[in-house]
Amino acid sequence: MKIIKSVLAAVCLAALVSGCGKSETPAPAADSGAAPAPAPAKRLKLAFVSNNAATFWTIARSGCDAAAKELGNVDVDFRIPSTGSSAEQQQILDDLVAKGVDGIAVSPIDPKNQIDFLNKIAAQTLLICCDSDAADSKRVCYIGTDNFAAGVQAGKLIKEALPNGGKIMVFVGFADAQNAKDRFGGIKQELEGSSVSILDLRTDDTDTVRAQKNAEDTLVKYPDVACLVGLYNYNGPAILNAVRSAGMAGKVKIVCFDENTETLDGVASGDIYATVVQQPFEFGKQAITKMAKYLGGDKDALAGGKQIVPTRNLKKDDVAGFKADLAKILGQ
Repeated sequence: MKIIKSVLAAVCLAALVSGCGKSETPAPAADSGAAPAPAPAKRLKLAFVSNNAATFWTIARSGCDAAAKELGNVDVDFRIPSTGSSAEQQQILDDLVAKGVDGIAVSPIDPKNQIDFLNKIAAQTLLICCDSDAADSKRVCYIGTDNFAAGVQAGKLIKEALPNGGKIMVFVGFADAQNAKDRFGGIKQELEGSSVSILDLRTDDTDTVRAQKNAEDTLVKYPDVACLVGLYNYNGPAILNAVRSAGMAGKVKIVCFDENTETLDGVASGDIYATVVQQPFEFGKQAITKMAKYLGGDKDALAGGKQIVPTRNLKKDDVAGFKADLAKILGQ
């Protein structure tokens, strides 16, 4: 009997310690009414790849940085092909994919011949185009200028600068780049039937030294040329330097693109008749913002396949206000 009492005592002690016996399921905590905390958003790795090292892309980079700051969960890898070659650009894209980026915005250097390569990149990560499009590729969207419409704008400015007509020469980095083809096409359409004739389109492979040499050679070979037209960011300063060196400032008109500092100063001085400016800050900001939204599930962020950022013309009286706005964008 003593043994039995001892065993029972041991069993009861075990029950107290281990919860022996079937216990009731604890009641759930009272509902506080608060929604469950959302899972933290994945930190995205996005990239932006330019087509050359022009200062135009410094502004686009500021837009990328602004977007990253606003979003808070994005890291941006901004890459610039120092040589401006499609081979270097493709190596950069391969490197970014190898590093596992979630999305890339690129300005293709040679869209026509990069289609297969761009499709390979698009199969591995989100791919969009900025500034220069590769519409036949599997990129999801293009964000940038309607370059044909911008070319038409430039054509109108050329006719304004040459009310009595005359010969013009056009300069660009790559004739095959879609933005160059579209701009030149817009100019040709606007000048059709006018008294302005196009001598030729000269390329420089984004080499600024060669760009200036092209302009210098034109002034020598065609002494009656009335206007020099630059389609890429650095072409304006290259043409301006050539015209000034030849003592032809004010005599040979200049129409160009973008807001290079030297270009703006040339417009302000009257040595450049006008420039067609894009919004590279918006290229960068919208590219990063919309890729992040798309990757977060908002497929409408890159809907339509093409999203246009408008351009504007700048003449002498417009420069001061534009430069003040640009300084605010760049935080200067």
